[in-house]
Amino acid sequence: MTEVAEATAQTGSALEGGAASLWSDAWRDLCRRVTFWVSAVILLFMGVMAAFPSLFTGLGANDGCDVRQAKQRPASWNPFAGGDHPFGTDSHGCDYWAQVVHGTRAPIVVGFLVTAIALTLAIVLGSVSGYYGRLLDAFLSRITDIFFGLPLILGALVILTAFPSHGMMTESLVLGLLWWPTMTRLMRGQVLSVRDADYVQAARMIGASDGRIMLRHILPNAVAPVFVYAMLNVGVVIGYEATLDYLGVGLQYPTVSWGLQLSQAQEIFTDYPYLLIYPAVFLTATVLSFLLLGDAVRDALDPKLR
Repeated sequence: MTEVAEATAQTGSALEGGAASLWSDAWRDLCRRVTFWVSAVILLFMGVMAAFPSLFTGLGANDGCDVRQAKQRPASWNPFAGGDHPFGTDSHGCDYWAQVVHGTRAPIVVGFLVTAIALTLAIVLGSVSGYYGRLLDAFLSRITDIFFGLPLILGALVILTAFPSHGMMTESLVLGLLWWPTMTRLMRGQVLSVRDADYVQAARMIGASDGRIMLRHILPNAVAPVFVYAMLNVGVVIGYEATLDYLGVGLQYPTVSWGLQLSQAQEIFTDYPYLLIYPAVFLTATVLSFLLLGDAVRDALDPKLR
């Protein structure tokens, strides 16, 4: 028994050193990637804008609107040219720069909330399914298959229309409950790949409980790809959130979001293109930055791609 304990201790230390080496090597690889730094700077800018909009505008959301100044075009396409309304005004006479700034918070908050909900479900269900297997695995796999058969946008449309109000928490909960199957399958596969490893067998032999084995030995060695996948898909979730807002079943006035701004601008785009272009640029930059950041992290963590 002592020999097994010593072997387990040695294996654990080796794994910890390997994990540390993997992440340190990945960080050095990321530091050499231009796309990582560009996307990180853009996302940092968007994050600060979402958390502290007062740093970028003195107006609140839907504040200082004057219908007499509605649809006032910007003096220049250069947003740094100055003026009272560098982005012009919207159809309600609100300063469009302030509206775009305040529209940053909703999609980013929803994106992270949906990812957190789906990731939590995926880690719990995928770990239990992969570790215990047999009937429990078959049951959870069939539930996952059912959710895989639900088109995300269509399912969200049907569910959200049943709610009288569509706040950020409601939209996040609905998207989160429809987003977890892929991450669950990934988590299950990772658990299956490590549950019969030597260090897990050694932990069982010395009497470690299932909970301790999963928390101390399996999850640390299985969850990294799932986190990377979740990071990669935050931008995709933001795109879905904007789509639901655009279709009119997502967030509702007086909430300000880029999707709502795109929806309001679609009918008058030919006459007032700036109303659609500005939020579209911010939305595209955010989604693309998340995708590029996720790709960079995934490549850095995969030794085969280095």
